[in-house]
Amino acid sequence: MTRRITLVGPAHPYKGGGARHTTELAHRLRGLGHTVGIESWRAQYPAALYPGQQTITDPEGEPFPDTRHELAWYRPDGWWRTGRRLARRDDLVVLTLFSPVQVPAYLGVLAGIRSLRRGTGEGPRVVVLCHNVLPHERRAVDVSLVRALLRRVDGVLTHSAEQGRLAEGLLGPAGPRPVVAEMPPHLPETGGVRSQERSGERRGLLFFGIVRPYKGVDVLLRALAEGAPEDVALTVAGEFWGGSGELSALAGELGLADRVRFREGYVPADELPGLLAGADALVLPYRSATATQNVWLAHEHGLPVIATRAGTLADHVRDGVDGLLCEPGDVADLARALAAFYRPGEPARLRAGVRPVDAEPYWKAYTGQLLGT
Repeated sequence: MTRRITLVGPAHPYKGGGARHTTELAHRLRGLGHTVGIESWRAQYPAALYPGQQTITDPEGEPFPDTRHELAWYRPDGWWRTGRRLARRDDLVVLTLFSPVQVPAYLGVLAGIRSLRRGTGEGPRVVVLCHNVLPHERRAVDVSLVRALLRRVDGVLTHSAEQGRLAEGLLGPAGPRPVVAEMPPHLPETGGVRSQERSGERRGLLFFGIVRPYKGVDVLLRALAEGAPEDVALTVAGEFWGGSGELSALAGELGLADRVRFREGYVPADELPGLLAGADALVLPYRSATATQNVWLAHEHGLPVIATRAGTLADHVRDGVDGLLCEPGDVADLARALAAFYRPGEPARLRAGVRPVDAEPYWKAYTGQLLGT
């Protein structure tokens, strides 16, 4: 049975994994024969709540043709009108949740949908697709906002069992049971040379992504000082929320000032191959996590991954085969992993074990679970 489906979420020119996921999901659903559209944002967040770069010039994948950019965080009337329009035509509306900041707009969309439901008794099924049920660094109001949204929809999808339990706690006994579907690969189009195609060690490690406290870069700096050989350097590349001052000062205190390079700012897709080619491993020292594409991104370029067991990271790293695992927030255990990685011949052995992910089985399962919510 084919359906008329609208995804409400970020798409190009918004950047990063969220926009890529929304866009790739739209392409996949259309490939299954459904009629699909994206309702994206003209202005998703106030600048004060998202200090990083929100949009980019060049798309990181194939844009989806049927994409509207009408929603704005400062136009509640537009939220309601969008809901009314979707209620008249759609079978399924998917609200992609990244932050509680989006919840007021989504409640407005729901109000528009329900205003027509009351008149006809019909209307689209509404599902919330939770990239994060709650933020890693949360406020009390976040819980109230997300609870209000989840209790007003017909279905909830999360990307891990842990996130499913968190959603279930917010829903209470009367709400819909969350569906858990593993996040499928949606990697940026980067090109580049796989690391197996080059010889020798770079004596360098890479952290890549938005730098926030839950990502554990401070843990990585302490572990680098404690466990890595003295000739091994580290590049920290990405947007630093609050700036790099504190981490730079910590590097200095640890005697790492000449071994750590901070590459501040969003890293566009065409710069990723160079960063990855200059490292022996990608390090993901997260204290907590939901799902990330960075393990698969590193493996796509032939790079082993040193990661914690936070969230779903351990599901994608084969410990001792294509990377190494350690405990979250544990400086000593990460230092052990760094020392083990640089034993003679170990970087090359782990590189040889890396295989790029096959995206198709993940997407087949994911779209099936979404359509079944």
